[in-house]
Amino acid sequence: MSTGRSGVRARVMDCAIAVGVAVTLLVTGLSGQHSATYLGLLGYALLAAGGLALVARRRTPVLVLAVTGLCTVGYQAAGFDVPAVAYLFAVYAAMRAGHRIVTVAASAAMLASLPLAALASGLHETGEAFAQARGALEIAWLIAAGAAGEALRQAERRADEAERTREETARRRADEERLHIARELHDSLTHQISVIKVQADVAVHVARKRGEQVPEALLAIQEAAREAMRELRATLEALRDDDTTPPHGLDHVAELVQRSRTTGLDTTLTIEGQRCDVPAAVERTAYRIVQESLTNVARHAAATTASVRIDYRPSALAVRVDDDGTAAPGAAPTPGIGLLGMHERVTALGGRLRAEPRDGGGFTVQAELPVDRTS
Repeated sequence: MSTGRSGVRARVMDCAIAVGVAVTLLVTGLSGQHSATYLGLLGYALLAAGGLALVARRRTPVLVLAVTGLCTVGYQAAGFDVPAVAYLFAVYAAMRAGHRIVTVAASAAMLASLPLAALASGLHETGEAFAQARGALEIAWLIAAGAAGEALRQAERRADEAERTREETARRRADEERLHIARELHDSLTHQISVIKVQADVAVHVARKRGEQVPEALLAIQEAAREAMRELRATLEALRDDDTTPPHGLDHVAELVQRSRTTGLDTTLTIEGQRCDVPAAVERTAYRIVQESLTNVARHAAATTASVRIDYRPSALAVRVDDDGTAAPGAAPTPGIGLLGMHERVTALGGRLRAEPRDGGGFTVQAELPVDRTS
């Protein structure tokens, strides 16, 4: 939003500068009391055109440099002894955009052309022509305009590099912290949960071998330990994800659906639209949404069926997960860690997420992730 406002302000400023320069040139030209002949009218038109061309100095600085230079030479040849103010603005803009060689070459051509234009205007003495050309374009002002543009370009480049360095440093620290958390979780929790799972498996095995009825509490401990190991592995994979080569993406959604079926949940996968490449961050987020949604269905929904739909649209990737669980229409969902995580991932990509009970019963999770096809 702020970038858009700054762009509007820059365009307004460019228009104001262009109109101001054009008015200044016309007023200066009118003070010379030129006759309303064809040559005089052409000179006034060139004065106005040279100033108004500055509107596009940010978008096409080289073109504006050429136009203002030609206009300056033109109105000098028409007999208008007016300083090359518009050309100095164009030199500043071109240097700021980084076109140093073109600007130097164009300025050298201008310095050589202005005396010839003065001679063409009717001056017969070479010294007087050179004096008029020097008055129209002082070398000192030309150098100052170029130096100012180059200095600002260097300052902006250093600012961009500093911002990029800060972002890289922050990203590196976040990666290091994430890996540190992953190591701590692995070292502290994985061993303890593994012990619980092994002990529960042994107890269940011994009870069944003896022909005894396995207590429901022991079966619940065994299943809870198995689910905790699965969740911990998924958490460790997410923490070790480096955001560049994601271990899971859209190609792995079918594995999530198949794994969900093994738990007794009748899950279907539907893919619509023309399959195409999407950014890695979008693939990763879509996978996590499906994973978290199916996990919530298995743990909380008491559902018998679930459906996953992936829709490739022209400018977005749509993900939808529905179930026929016990969620009642109109009931507000409890914002757990998984749901908050999905919201954060989708919001970070500029997308939209809707997670709520369906009108016909059950729960739905819908996400729309924007995809830039030009990148």
